[in-house]
Amino acid sequence: MIVGLRNEMFDLKILSSKEFDFPIISVGNITVGGTGKTPHTEYIIRLLRNSLKIATLSRGYKRKTRGFLIAETNSTVKQVGDEPLQMKTKFNDVIVAVDSKRVRGIENLLALTDKPDVIILDDAYQHRYVSPGMNILLTDFNRLITKDSLLPFGRLRESATNRSRANIIIVTKCPSQLKPIEERIITKELTIRPYQNLYFTKLAYGPVQPVYPEIFTSSDKQPDNSILKGKTILLVTGIANPDSLKNYLNSQSRLIQHLCFSDHHNYQDKDMDLILSRFDTLPKENRIIITTEKDMVHLRELANVSELIKRNIFYIPLEICFLNNGSKDFEQKIFNYVTENKVNFDLHTRKNKLSS
Repeated sequence: MIVGLRNEMFDLKILSSKEFDFPIISVGNITVGGTGKTPHTEYIIRLLRNSLKIATLSRGYKRKTRGFLIAETNSTVKQVGDEPLQMKTKFNDVIVAVDSKRVRGIENLLALTDKPDVIILDDAYQHRYVSPGMNILLTDFNRLITKDSLLPFGRLRESATNRSRANIIIVTKCPSQLKPIEERIITKELTIRPYQNLYFTKLAYGPVQPVYPEIFTSSDKQPDNSILKGKTILLVTGIANPDSLKNYLNSQSRLIQHLCFSDHHNYQDKDMDLILSRFDTLPKENRIIITTEKDMVHLRELANVSELIKRNIFYIPLEICFLNNGSKDFEQKIFNYVTENKVNFDLHTRKNKLSS
């Protein structure tokens, strides 16, 4: 009732949503747990970064700082949060900002001397004080929002009927071979409206990367996913839903032990002691530690990590792939929205300068 009343107040303009005459894309969900927001945000970054200056804005979940802050390559998880730091580490040329108040964050980004051409809001679907020009809603194939319930009986943070605010709905974590009949069933289940577009994506895992690359020399062989074959794997995760990664690793090796921490886990020295003790129980000739990219940014900040762990712990980058040739249409819609609204913003700015 409370969530419904809040949305009704926004719909009736009792609470105000601010619109910006500027290209703003929101990527989010209405569920607790991972639906793939970060890899989908990174997909849009890769799409636009060669032609436009990009900024991302999130609240910086679990950071220990307040207000508006721009991440640097030497920022810490405590300063900006793990997912913003992950994006800054991967995309140094992108402006990565955090602010719990998205309107203030957008205004600060637009006030920069070298301001961005487009702002991507990470996990802002429910942050209704901003009305983005393009709203992208993600829902997990394995637990569609229409098949879920509100907290605490399910994982929804608001009613599934509020998917009507989305311009684009993406069904994530689909099987590689999604049958046409499954697409039709989901399309009917989600009751896609004329102004909405529906896409389907699957997760793709890139080549393994060392968590501590500095201890490897240029003569060391560059690892790839073939090193997983036949290995005994210690999987270390601090993410909401590690099932997809576990399923992928099961296809490489059936010998997996899993240390599962809570989402956004802040690793301590005692956790490394636990990882080391569990690793020591594995066969010494054929073992490896695998973690996630989000966990990697936490682990790299620990000072007292044994060389044994450093030489044997790797992370697997996560990307997404559109199914059934959906990428071309999706990318065209993103390009069209950004370029049209950037032109409008530039014209508006020019007129304001001339009038003043």
